[in-house]
Amino acid sequence: MREIIIYLISAFVISLIAAPFVIRILRRLKAGQEILHYVDFHSQKSGTPTMGGFIFILPMILLAPIFLRSNTPFALVIVVSSLGFALLGFLDDFIKVKTKKNLGLRAYQKIIGQGGIALLVAIFYFLVNQEGRILIPFVNIYFDIGWFIIPLVFLAIVATTNSVNLTDGIDGLAGSVTIAYLVFFMVISLFISTAGNILELQQMHWISAITIGGLMTFLMFNTNKAKVFMGDTGSLYLGSLVATLSIFSFMSFFIIILGVMYVISSLSVIIQVAYFKKTKGKRVFLMTPFHHHLEKKGYAEAKIVSIYVIVTVIVGLGLVASFL
Repeated sequence: MREIIIYLISAFVISLIAAPFVIRILRRLKAGQEILHYVDFHSQKSGTPTMGGFIFILPMILLAPIFLRSNTPFALVIVVSSLGFALLGFLDDFIKVKTKKNLGLRAYQKIIGQGGIALLVAIFYFLVNQEGRILIPFVNIYFDIGWFIIPLVFLAIVATTNSVNLTDGIDGLAGSVTIAYLVFFMVISLFISTAGNILELQQMHWISAITIGGLMTFLMFNTNKAKVFMGDTGSLYLGSLVATLSIFSFMSFFIIILGVMYVISSLSVIIQVAYFKKTKGKRVFLMTPFHHHLEKKGYAEAKIVSIYVIVTVIVGLGLVASFL
């Protein structure tokens, strides 16, 4: 617990020192976010600096080398793969800023990038977990699925990164939900054996603490009205981090439960698109992802963030209770 607090505070301080400089640099580079034309109620946010994810990524870059070791490959892969997704997100953000359009990497380029990293992680995970062991939520029974763990891990990483990216649609939302997710991840993982390696579990907790500390600072500049957006740089990083932390703790299926608000973001889009095509123009939601539907219904951004966090906390408490 002592190390967790130290890493959390260290990350908070590093981010707090870095944030004004990051925001100033982004403004000088004119790295403003272009708002999509159909999200007209966010038009006043156009020009807000993006790529602010660097504020909470920087502490990981500086602190992870302190504890990462070759004998803790899980933690190493978690950090490296998440930074890989951050780089992919940065390229997407950079193109958007450069072209002054909210259109970055092409869809196939994103899929190749995300899929490539996810496949490498999935293959590595199979090599160290060939029985394909996973834990089933609530009943808390381990189940071995063998090589099927490869497509499961691949899907979990790609789906989670894109779901977190979709959740990052209003001020403070993705960051707040992710903090709640990581807090409960740390609590739940205490009940779970991580390949018998207590050091791996400790390092996963340190990674979570560093991310929480960085996000706490970031939210000081990102809650309504935001001075900076995390951009795809930050959202893809967080998505990968959430996914890989859960996967390497045998908690792949927990992403669906504890990350229910991420899931709702993706499902709302999928349902909307499918229904729109089937009915030739009709909609289920006023707008997707789901948080935009709530905005259209008159909910303030702060209230939507509260709803998403409260739901995550309630689900998290339910998962913790299942171990007691």
